[in-house]
Amino acid sequence: MKKAIGIDIGGTKIAAAIVSETGEILKKTEVKSDPSDREKMFTRVIEAVNQVLLDTTYNISDMEGIGVGVPGKVDRERGIAVFQNNLPWPQFPLMARIREQFGLQRITIDNDVYMAAFAEWIAAKGKNDETFVYVTISTGISCSIIHNGTFLRGAGFAGELGLIPVFSKVTNTLKRLEEVSAGPGIEKFAQKQLQLANLSAKDVFERYKSMEGKYQPIIDEVTDNWAQGIYSISSLLDPHQVVFGGSVIAHNPFLLEIIVEKLKSYQIPEQNHLLSNMSISTMMQNNGVIGAGLRVFEGN
Repeated sequence: MKKAIGIDIGGTKIAAAIVSETGEILKKTEVKSDPSDREKMFTRVIEAVNQVLLDTTYNISDMEGIGVGVPGKVDRERGIAVFQNNLPWPQFPLMARIREQFGLQRITIDNDVYMAAFAEWIAAKGKNDETFVYVTISTGISCSIIHNGTFLRGAGFAGELGLIPVFSKVTNTLKRLEEVSAGPGIEKFAQKQLQLANLSAKDVFERYKSMEGKYQPIIDEVTDNWAQGIYSISSLLDPHQVVFGGSVIAHNPFLLEIIVEKLKSYQIPEQNHLLSNMSISTMMQNNGVIGAGLRVFEGN
């Protein structure tokens, strides 16, 4: 059985897993990020790899390679983390540093959402003659497109769904989708509307599920914003499948039904095939490390 290490790097934590060529996680670990300094951050990556191998029968030499998902813009060919909002790694030569540290030649790096999308596409048995979209809704909002078995990357920044402006029926303004309807945006909006300090996005969804009526307008606003964003995907790409992931929606699967109902008001009949082809990831927070590990086996 071939194995690889998949790494999913974020501003708050780094997840690492030993992944089989069939996408099974054999072991997973997490360590805290340290974005205060570029070298301290890289040291945490090393710690994550060493920790995931600890107390196993595997050595680094048993791995086919290492796949790494990084936020922001990535130069895949040169293996450089180009730009991130939440890491101290502008123009950081991540591939070369990992290769130097662990001695493995096969190192694959890509944007973290693309890595997660690859895992979801494999799990959904995506077809090479179809268009597949993965949408993540968490502390940020983004998407990745796989068309005819290949990522659609544009000039390198395609899939930034969170940058699309949406119209708020509550505030009568245009705002970027991520600003108003990712996790932090939901918290800010709910706190302002309900005049409640320290209200988290998790609180909003739990209290809504507990039938607290004052949270209904918050859910209506947020899901309507998402529906506007999804409709832009529907109109531009007409995808065959859309899979949603990220902590906000993966932990609240009831939201999908609301999104579908909202989307119905935007779609024309020729677009309605999408309504029955949207789903929520069953991998929860593991799709990033699984996808990173599986990308190592591409071409093998």
